[in-house]
Amino acid sequence: MAEHRTMQRDALLDAARALLSEGGTEALTFPALAERTGLARSSVYEYFRSRAAVVEELCAVDFPVWAAEVSAAMEAADAAEGKIEAYVRRQLDLVGDRRHRAVVTIAAGELDAGAREKIRAAHGGLVAILVDALTELGHGEPRLTAMLLQGIVDAAVRRLELGAAEDPDLITRAAVSMALHGAAPTA
Repeated sequence: MAEHRTMQRDALLDAARALLSEGGTEALTFPALAERTGLARSSVYEYFRSRAAVVEELCAVDFPVWAAEVSAAMEAADAAEGKIEAYVRRQLDLVGDRRHRAVVTIAAGELDAGAREKIRAAHGGLVAILVDALTELGHGEPRLTAMLLQGIVDAAVRRLELGAAEDPDLITRAAVSMALHGAAPTA
């Protein structure tokens, strides 16, 4: 019975990802979830009390996977510069991933303060690895620089998601270049 409930919950989360990817937060409704999964609408309420609860569960499940992928790419790099480049590139590579699109979509405005704090805390683990790489480079303000580098990534993500006129590879190269040159230690 528990396995069946887990399968249904997973199906609901997958349907939520698809709905968010296809139509944004407006598309994520309980009737749409019920239709996608073949469950009765009342059954959806057995798993989630609200749309915000669906969103929180998606973040709790998907963000750690995404963060682990970025972390693994950074750890595979040899030098500090390579870790910084991996941090930027892997996040931008994930823009096309449905899990990432869903998390970005919902983080934009659907989450309450508690859920946003959970995402910030999870993201803090990635920033810590970036801080280590910046410290290794001899940067005087590694934490501040790490936060500013994330701003570069966030701006590039928005450009990619908007389907900007620039080629996605150009956006990625520009973001990596800005991150590496901006991360160089100052005199």
